[in-house]
Amino acid sequence: MLSVLIPVYNYDVTELVNELHKQLTTSEVDFEIKIFDDGSKSDINKVNHKLNQLEKVQFKELPKNVGLSNNRNYLASSSQYNYLLFLDGDSLITNTNFITNYLGNISSNLDILYGGRIHPEFVKSKNQKLRWKYGRFIEDKSAKKRSGNTYKTLMFNNTLIKKECFNTILFESSLTEYGHEDTLFAYQAYLHNLKVLHIDNPVLHGDIDENYVFISKTEKGIKNLLSIYNSQKIDVQFVKVLVYFKKLEKFKLKFLFATLFTLSQRLMKSQLNSSNPSLFLFNLYKLCYMCFYDTNKRKKH
Repeated sequence: MLSVLIPVYNYDVTELVNELHKQLTTSEVDFEIKIFDDGSKSDINKVNHKLNQLEKVQFKELPKNVGLSNNRNYLASSSQYNYLLFLDGDSLITNTNFITNYLGNISSNLDILYGGRIHPEFVKSKNQKLRWKYGRFIEDKSAKKRSGNTYKTLMFNNTLIKKECFNTILFESSLTEYGHEDTLFAYQAYLHNLKVLHIDNPVLHGDIDENYVFISKTEKGIKNLLSIYNSQKIDVQFVKVLVYFKKLEKFKLKFLFATLFTLSQRLMKSQLNSSNPSLFLFNLYKLCYMCFYDTNKRKKH
């Protein structure tokens, strides 16, 4: 029936897995829980290995780091059931009916169910404010709001999908760094006309990145996005930052924004690392970095 698949890197998933195991056991469906650590070589894996003592649970360490896309593909290929529930390792289950909500919405004419994600009401450290604010005000959307833009709001931090549909698409194996693997999968789901239902069944984002980590991950994501776009694997209109990027190219303003990044990146990072980071500035930072990276990459070639 249901394979719960959890890619993880250097993170204790005990609380998440114990709650899932309790709910799945109570539901009396056939299930398995698989957790693959992506070659972190972390001491935390000693704790995670204890999860193998639970019935129908497998924790495994991959011998080397393969990236999130490949880890998800490996998890799916090792699964035995016809429905796959993908959850990020840093998720927390706050609803005792979490599994029941998914099982109750499974239908033969649906291919994907997305439950969404929420962030805590506040974080104490200003060093986490950027990631928290972006999650709280950009990512956290009700099912009704997500349904207004079905594919563009589809992520894989909390997603149930038919295995046959997943195998039709798979995650892009060339993406070994962080960022936009979900975007490309969602675009492929759109091209394949997969039937998606958004529901209010969120997980809580339990591990809020510090600002500098989130900025670094964002830069890696921009590189991935440009790689996807330059390989003609995604349409410009599917991603807002690409729309603006192409407009700058059209009006020959890309070099200007690349220069702006060079001159002001320290100032922008300082503001983004403050107790009240600007999401407008964060979007500008992403656009300027895209211009900077693309311009310098072309120079090297």
